[in-house]
Order: sequence, then structure tokens, then C-alpha cells
Amino acid sequence: MTETIVKDVTLKLDLSNLSKYGENAKKAVAAIKERAGKKGQFLNWIEILPQNQLNTIDNIFDLAQKAKNKNYTDLAILGIGGSRHTTESLVRMIGKEGNVHFYSSVDSESFRRFINSLDLNKTQFLVVSKSGGTIETTVAYENAKKVMQEFLEREDVSDRFIAMTDISAEKSNLRKLVNSGDIQLSGCVHDDVGGRFSIFDDATIFTLAYVGVSKEDVIKMLNASLNAQKEYLNPDINENIALQQAAFNVQSRLSGNQKHFIEYFGDAFQGTILWEKQLKNESLKARISTDTNVGPGYLHYNAEADLDSANKDSFFTFVYVTPQEKVTKAVLTGVINAYSNMHPVSVVELKDLSLTTLAKFIEFKHFETLFTGNILRQVEGYTTSSETALPEVLQPNVEIYKKEVRKAMAE
Repeated sequence: MTETIVKDVTLKLDLSNLSKYGENAKKAVAAIKERAGKKGQFLNWIEILPQNQLNTIDNIFDLAQKAKNKNYTDLAILGIGGSRHTTESLVRMIGKEGNVHFYSSVDSESFRRFINSLDLNKTQFLVVSKSGGTIETTVAYENAKKVMQEFLEREDVSDRFIAMTDISAEKSNLRKLVNSGDIQLSGCVHDDVGGRFSIFDDATIFTLAYVGVSKEDVIKMLNASLNAQKEYLNPDINENIALQQAAFNVQSRLSGNQKHFIEYFGDAFQGTILWEKQLKNESLKARISTDTNVGPGYLHYNAEADLDSANKDSFFTFVYVTPQEKVTKAVLTGVINAYSNMHPVSVVELKDLSLTTLAKFIEFKHFETLFTGNILRQVEGYTTSSETALPEVLQPNVEIYKKEVRKAMAE
């Protein structure tokens, strides 16, 4: 394997077959650059979002301070998909999840267990939905409101809820609740930022402030994000690790390996596997099937199938923090060697789990995903005009099940 290092993030893979994708790589970067910042392209997470957050960081931290008001310690986040997984991924990776609770279900038993796990005297609820009409989040909010009304023995519980939603009441039912006074405090879910790419939107920054991450560290994180984006928009495949990983993914797919397993090592990544699975499967659809696991535990339920000689359709990426202990190094070395003997394998090694390193890693994942889909479509002869949003940022098929749910609700 050859190593390519972007400060704090190292990619290790076989580069011998990837140089042929050099021209595809340049076109993939150009496709993103010509769309970034334009309305309806869903690429405002590039430069615009992190820069906006730097400009408004004081407001978000002030909002978190008002919400806590010295009385509360815990935050219960009601949201689904990107409204949950983005925040959960980052909060867990930095080890600040102890006082943050996540809920995405709709059934009564799950809700009962969730509520019973909370200290309602010390908990506030963060409701996250761009449209304000997501059925799972709407039901969760309505149920949580009833619980708090009964618990506090008063009708007005607006002080116990914070909303993150579209700025316009015409677009968001949740914003209407804010405007009517049913929810006192709110932030934004920004336009043209798809949920799975929204990890630096208000909901996550607010949560970081709520759990005690310093403003200075968040500023460093956002600046690291901006700097990483510039590096990942370098069209030279020999220097850009996001392009290299994407070319590896495409080469593996074209070699008959449709199943991509991303194997994280360490419990800090329990939330990240959910985010990456959403990021990849919503972006790449069925072109590449992505699954994620946390090791070493997954080895005791997957390795038997992974290392079976009949397994001819899988490729793997291992992600871990630079190991310090002998046992950790031995497990990683042994596992990666065993898998590399049978399958295409790439390795992503993080220097640490600091916010600046994680910002670079998150942007690596963002761009790897876009580049993978774009290069694969180029090779297959399918491209889109510059006026059309890239398929990798859209998710039209999700509406298929939502339409059926709405139909069932109307019956």
C-alpha cells in the first residue's frame, strides 16, 4: 500500500490502478466547482455553511446559553436521518454524548423507554427538521410536549423545547410553532444543504456549545473544514486523497465488487457508522451497496463470511485512530493483512479525535462520496448538465415510501 497524507488524515491503498482515473477526477472536481454556491444544487455545505457559522458563532453560543439557563444539563434530540446522525456522529467521536439523548422512533414502547431514560427536571428537547413536517419528528415532538405538560403540570412548556428548522414559516410547520410561541428558542436548518451533508449546521454547533465545547475549539473546527474543502477540490488525483479513495471505490466496483464495507475500529465511532451508511446509500443508491461496522466486535459475526473463499463481491475500508497499544496494533495489522489477501482494501488512519482532525475527516467523507458517484457515472457514460443537481446530492426514492405512509395515514 502507498500512503498519501493530508495533515492528520492518512490514506493507504494500492495506487497502481488509479492513475487511469486522472481525467475523470479532474472532471468530477470541475462538476462540483461549477455548481457550488448555486441555488438548487444542494452544495451550500461547501464554503458557504462553515463560513456562515463562523460569522454567526456568537449567536449560536448565546442561544445555547439561553437554553441551558444554568438549570439544565441534558439535551434530548428529536430528529431522524441527517437531522440525527450528523450530530450524533460528531458528539460521539469527541466523547461528549453522556448528556445527549437521541430519538427517532414512532412506536409507543420505544418512546416510553426513551422518556424513562431521561431526568425530566434537567432535560430540554431539541427538535430538528428542515420541513418541520417529518412524521417521525412531528409525532415525537407532540408526545414529548404532552409528557412535559403532565410532568410540569402546566400547559405552556415552550421553554423546554428548541427548534432547528427552515427560517420560513411558509416552508416549515415547525417554524410556525416558533412564531406562535409554542417553542421559545430556535436556530436554522440552512437552504441547499442536504441532511446527510449538514454536520456543521446549527443543530450540531448548538449541541457542541450545550455540552461545553469551547467557542474557540468550534472556530478551529470550522476553519479546518474550510481548509480541508480546498484540499479536496484539488483536481490532481496524485495529491487528493478523496479522489484516490473514490477511484479505489470505482475500480473495486468495476472489478465486480458491489458491496463496500467500511469497518471502523473503536467505540467512538458508534454514531459515525449510522451517518456514513446514510451518506453513502442515499448518495450512491444501489450502484454501490454500503454497510458499516464497529470493530473488533464485528469480526465475531462477519469475519467468517468476509473471509470465505466464496466471497467475490466485497471490498473494504478500515478506519481507525493511530494505535498506541501493542494489542490494538496487532489486531489491526492482522485483520487488515487477512482481508487484503482476499479483497480490495483501503485504510484511513486518523491522527486523533480532535475537532480539527475530525473536520478534515468529515470533509474527506463528503467529497469521497460525491467523487465516487461522479466518476462511476462518467465511466458508465452517464453525466448531467451543469444546470442539473448532481444525483449524489438528491434522494428521490425516499419519497416512494413517504408517499405510501401519507396514503396510509389518510385512510
